[in-house]
Amino acid sequence: MTTLQNKIVVVVGGSSGIGFGVALAALQSFASVVIIASSNADRVAGAVARLQAHKLPGEVRGEVLDAKDAAAVKKFALSLGAIDHVAWTSGDVQKLDSTDAFSVRFWGPLILAQNATFRPGGSLTFTSGILDVKPRAGRVVSAGVCSALEGLAKGLAVDLAPIRVNVIGPGAIETEIWDKVPIAVQDQFRKELEKNQLIKRIGEPQEIAEAYLFLMKCGYITGERINVDGGVALA
Repeated sequence: MTTLQNKIVVVVGGSSGIGFGVALAALQSFASVVIIASSNADRVAGAVARLQAHKLPGEVRGEVLDAKDAAAVKKFALSLGAIDHVAWTSGDVQKLDSTDAFSVRFWGPLILAQNATFRPGGSLTFTSGILDVKPRAGRVVSAGVCSALEGLAKGLAVDLAPIRVNVIGPGAIETEIWDKVPIAVQDQFRKELEKNQLIKRIGEPQEIAEAYLFLMKCGYITGERINVDGGVALA
């Protein structure tokens, strides 16, 4: 199997949730350097410590980055030097329908893509969702962002070729965000999943991380979208 040996992997949003899962999976796949970036310095430091506690051979670095700040994203991208793979997972779930949604999910990764230096064989993976495939009432901005990201990935795949650009559409994933949700609400949501999803449970970060690693390691895929959603669009 292909590994990430001798590769530098950057995970924007890597201090928690899906991003942390991707960072850990990259280390487990023998990445030589994993750089995580997030907006909260304490969370970044804590995530770096948790990753290092696994005692895997790769080096772990942490950077503080406000993904809404276009100038900061550009400066961050330029400071990285030559890298191999970027996974952009940043985006506060609580604010996906706010005015920040496009800043973090769309403009942020676009600015990074325009300013980062990728080594041959490199890739950039965006994080979308499934609300454009199966919209929900009151989530119009999220649906728009998801749809826009697919178009962005295709356009950048053409512009940046042979650097590969793809997008992942996650369904419900078991991350720290659920700690902020009342138990009664969680129970109701899980019951709805049993009715409205083919795989009748919430996904795990390590499961969706496999999709990000596939897009990093498979050198013959670009401009594509992979939904990892438990079959919600088919139910």
